[in-house]
Amino acid sequence: MSSNSHNVTDNQEIDLSQISKKIGSFFESIAASIFKGILFIKRNILILAVLFIVGAGLGFYLDATSKVYDNEIIVSPNFGTTDYLYSKIDLLNSKISQQDSIFLKSIGLKEYKNISKIKVEPIIDIYSFVNNNTPTANNAQNTQNFELVKLLSEDGDINKVIKDGITSRNYSEHTITITTSGYANNKNFVAPILNYLNKNEYYLITQKTFIDNINIKMKEDEIVINQIDTLLNQFSATSGSSQKSDKLVYYNENSQLNDLISTKNSLISNLGYQRTLLIAYDKIIKDKSTVLNIKNNKGTTGKMKLILPFLLLFGFIFSSLFKSFYRKQSAKIQI
Repeated sequence: MSSNSHNVTDNQEIDLSQISKKIGSFFESIAASIFKGILFIKRNILILAVLFIVGAGLGFYLDATSKVYDNEIIVSPNFGTTDYLYSKIDLLNSKISQQDSIFLKSIGLKEYKNISKIKVEPIIDIYSFVNNNTPTANNAQNTQNFELVKLLSEDGDINKVIKDGITSRNYSEHTITITTSGYANNKNFVAPILNYLNKNEYYLITQKTFIDNINIKMKEDEIVINQIDTLLNQFSATSGSSQKSDKLVYYNENSQLNDLISTKNSLISNLGYQRTLLIAYDKIIKDKSTVLNIKNNKGTTGKMKLILPFLLLFGFIFSSLFKSFYRKQSAKIQI
């Protein structure tokens, strides 16, 4: 029994000894690798320095001569044209990637080769979505939007709901971004794209009908305002006579005069609102703001002065390691 215990103890000591040796050899190999790395840098310090300087210089030159710009157009889709807007931009982007010269020239994009990408994204504004301030909004719709956001966020993260594709397309404003190589201008890039988006027979008919209805409503409101003014003038003339002073009391008590004035003020306010609608709905896709030639620094653009030096250094180190590995393997094969 004691002999077995002694053997177990010896085996444990051997295992611990082997583990200790392996750990020691592991750290020794790390130290040896670090020392080899130091020797490698020492032997090739001149080459590494030259590569770093060349890479930095070339990177600065590429960054200075880079001409990638973003051009942003803030638009508001009218008459429920949000999905139409996104599908049209997707089609346009695919034509640009395919370099479909016939199609692009037909819509006025003669300098299409300078466009690398076009995309549309919503301007996330949950407060405007919940408190809908669009021309057709009402309290009932605002309440529905608020309840919808609450319902969608019950089983998930509210931030994901806000940025969700379905929710985001219901925001009132969206940004069209045109990425170009070189400076862009309104005539050659922005105007053709907006003209292309605003040419749709169905929505043009919808727009005309909507505007005609607004004009009819404005004329009717103006007629009613004129009728109210006539009544008020008649009342003013009548109330000027001392013989009709009792009628003044009658009108005040029955609030008929106040109702007329209140109705007139409401109609005047509505006329101003309708004039605003005519401005907002003069286009299917209404452009609200355009900002051209924003320097694009996304991805590797503008960062080549940092990337190229290390890229050249890693390339040299990798090639050196590969050559060393190849020589060792060749020597083993020959042996």
